[in-house]
Amino acid sequence: MDRSPQDPIVSTSTLALALIISSQAPVVLLDSETRVVAASTTFYRDFKLRRGGGGRPLLADLGQGEWGVPQLLRLLRTVTDGEPQIEAYEMTLVRPGEADCQLVLGAHRLDYQGPDAEVLVVMTVTDVTAARLAGQQNDELLREKQLLMKELQHRVANSLQIIASVLLQSARKVNSEEARRHLNDAHHRVMSVATLQRQLAITQVGEVPLRSYFSELCESISASMIPENSQLSLLADVDTSIVDARASVSLGLIVTELVINSLKHAYPGGGRPGQITVTYRSQDTGWVLTVEDDGIGFPKDGETIKPGLGTGIVEALAGQLDALVEIADAQPGTRVTITHS
Repeated sequence: MDRSPQDPIVSTSTLALALIISSQAPVVLLDSETRVVAASTTFYRDFKLRRGGGGRPLLADLGQGEWGVPQLLRLLRTVTDGEPQIEAYEMTLVRPGEADCQLVLGAHRLDYQGPDAEVLVVMTVTDVTAARLAGQQNDELLREKQLLMKELQHRVANSLQIIASVLLQSARKVNSEEARRHLNDAHHRVMSVATLQRQLAITQVGEVPLRSYFSELCESISASMIPENSQLSLLADVDTSIVDARASVSLGLIVTELVINSLKHAYPGGGRPGQITVTYRSQDTGWVLTVEDDGIGFPKDGETIKPGLGTGIVEALAGQLDALVEIADAQPGTRVTITHS
């Protein structure tokens, strides 16, 4: 029986083919043998293919056979057999004389035509070559930036150590005790920044494991600030916490400042044994950083302790971390606790 133009099945089929051909995206309509029933003009144009003069060419015969990827053809046949649709199959389209394309394909079976109708599969094709290339370029730029930042940090640390050496030499030459003291303080301050800067140069960008970070920082401070024949030791007792790079900078500066302060004031004369311990613990309500020494501690005569530059630096850094500073008598020694909650 002939069908009239108003027949819903004929109208629907014709409309589907028209939509496929006129689609602005690369789309292919395949039968159960992976023959091309119809394809969008965009598909032929984007992949430099010639539209056939008639019949249904095999997908594998398009172009110079570059679409005949065995795994793709197997996946398409599983879809025609009723298996789940293909959401995102990635493949490299290799064409002689053309640049390779990185494609993401999807495919699903059309079931609206009824149980006795021909099995058809719609395959969509997305060219992600430009996006992948841009991603690779961004990754390369990021790696290059990280290398440059590390090199810059190394150079800054080296320059700071040179400045610290000049300050120390100047302190040895001056006759004024007060000037010598100020130069020594400046030397310690520059060394603290140089030590932290060198440590940051070897710290990974992004998230920083505090256990290795503080351990290596303490080793650097010990190597640069504690004489080889000294009986002082510097230990790090840190849990497995991980923080972002920005927080690690503030924490590292706090630890460096407090450790150097203990080395300067807790063990006068430099002949007595002692231990400085850096402790960090993360809790459900926040974290606690403690730097404790077993030195001379607070003055015994009740004299008021005047806050120095180091105390101001620590309080400012703690403020950046929304943390509070508490100084207590450790009996013996001094304990400084930084608490964030």
